[in-house]
Amino acid sequence: MPPIQDHPLRYRLANELHARPFPSMGVPTTAVYLAVKRPEDAAARDRAADLSHLTALLDRHGAPHPQPGATHYFGRIGRHTLKWESHTEFVTYTAFTDGLSDRPFDPADFDVFPEDWLAQAPGARITSALIRVAPWQDRETVRREVADWFVPESVAVARVLDDAAVVAGDFRIDPAGHLRFAVTVAQGTGQRRVGRIVQRLCEIETYKAMSMLGFSRVKQMGPRMGELDAQLSRLIGDMTGGETGAEETLKGLLAISAELEGMVAQASFRFGATAAYEQIVNQRIAVLREERFEGRQTFSEFMMRRYEPAMRTVRSSKDRLAAMADRAMRAGELLRTRVDVERSAQNQALLESMDRRADLQLRLQKTVEGLSVVAISYYAVSLAGYLLYPLAGPLGLSKGMITAIVTLPVVALVWWLIHRIRKNME
Repeated sequence: MPPIQDHPLRYRLANELHARPFPSMGVPTTAVYLAVKRPEDAAARDRAADLSHLTALLDRHGAPHPQPGATHYFGRIGRHTLKWESHTEFVTYTAFTDGLSDRPFDPADFDVFPEDWLAQAPGARITSALIRVAPWQDRETVRREVADWFVPESVAVARVLDDAAVVAGDFRIDPAGHLRFAVTVAQGTGQRRVGRIVQRLCEIETYKAMSMLGFSRVKQMGPRMGELDAQLSRLIGDMTGGETGAEETLKGLLAISAELEGMVAQASFRFGATAAYEQIVNQRIAVLREERFEGRQTFSEFMMRRYEPAMRTVRSSKDRLAAMADRAMRAGELLRTRVDVERSAQNQALLESMDRRADLQLRLQKTVEGLSVVAISYYAVSLAGYLLYPLAGPLGLSKGMITAIVTLPVVALVWWLIHRIRKNME
């Protein structure tokens, strides 16, 4: 019996679940992170350009190339280990190396990505970070480092993964253009767990930055949405007794409705992506299983105070835009019904006017027919009289008598002929 046939995508889909493993990181380690995104139409970008840019970096170190069409890469570049991933809208580079710089968060650590190579990137930096992974010493050391390295009013500190490490960051861009995260690892924490912590921090920052693009889009749309809302309210007010005609009001409503639908179409992808990225941010924070460190705010509390209001604004604006589009559509349908009713009434009045004109025309036609009978009869009687006058003498009748005798039959004959002609025409 032949074996069962596999679906063509079975192995590809199964391997996709294992295609992007967490990196393994020893302690101490310095990690450098970069996310690049095209400013416009990033989802439809040329992904071959991303691979070409990655290959250019690998060639500088003589490293092997990724497979054609690859969406991830993991390998050594010099003394660093590089992890590259291609996502829907962006690509990420994570380079980590053993040991720590003498200067905490030294901008020179970012030199793993050469400046001329960065200048040729097929996109713009959406975020970058320096991550310092150090062994746990004592609470006082962590307390001093947090105070020295981060802005007090913004810093978030938490114990994560059942006291496997203490993570800290303030989500601010330092003078070198990078964010900073400190990971203090407890003794006995495995290298894979350290790698998961670092990757989660990178994902939290990246998806936070990506979801904030939706907030930026909302701020751009806000003034125009306010103008359209005011125009829509005014036009709806005109429907209930305003001086503007129904036709003109309907034209204005249709223009507003078309513009709103255009805004919905243009922003729908960004709104959907923002919602997805927000869920990823919250999920990545949740899997860290945070616990408070010496009364400091946790990452989830930081997001609740600083990040969630922006996401609520995006959701509110999305709902407002959809509501405005629906309101414009309903108002347009109501006004269109009103215009149709008015047009029906106008058509009815026009038909009644045409009926009256038809009656008048019929009466005029009958009057003309009567006059035609009289005129034709007059000439017919005259002609008949001329034909019969020679018989007046033999018959002993006067001309007047002959005219009187033939008048009635001639008039009747003329009337009958005209009536028959009109009946045949009908």
